[in-house]
Amino acid sequence: MSESTPCPLCKSLYTYEMNDLLVCPECGHEWNPDEAVDDDQAFVVKDCNGNILQNGDTVVTIKNLPVKGASQGIKAGTKVRNIRLVDSDHNIDCKIEGFGAMALKSEFVKKA
Repeated sequence: MSESTPCPLCKSLYTYEMNDLLVCPECGHEWNPDEAVDDDQAFVVKDCNGNILQNGDTVVTIKNLPVKGASQGIKAGTKVRNIRLVDSDHNIDCKIEGFGAMALKSEFVKKA
């Protein structure tokens, strides 16, 4: 292959061939270059540092976050385990100890 094909998920140019597939070393995505890729299918959520998040990841909050109806907010450095990604404004659904079910924005967390 003479020119690099960018990754359809993270748009990285550092892809390589493995057998009949192309592999992205940055996000781990594997795909067949002969098959058409639907852009609507590529749902990518990135943390504050640009790392790609996946369902089940553990993240850490980077700043104090106020919580409506609670006397205290979520403190910076709070570890959140087993996140679930959703396609909305607050794109992380999770459970935080002491608060219960929450929806967070990915711009306020970093991958642990």
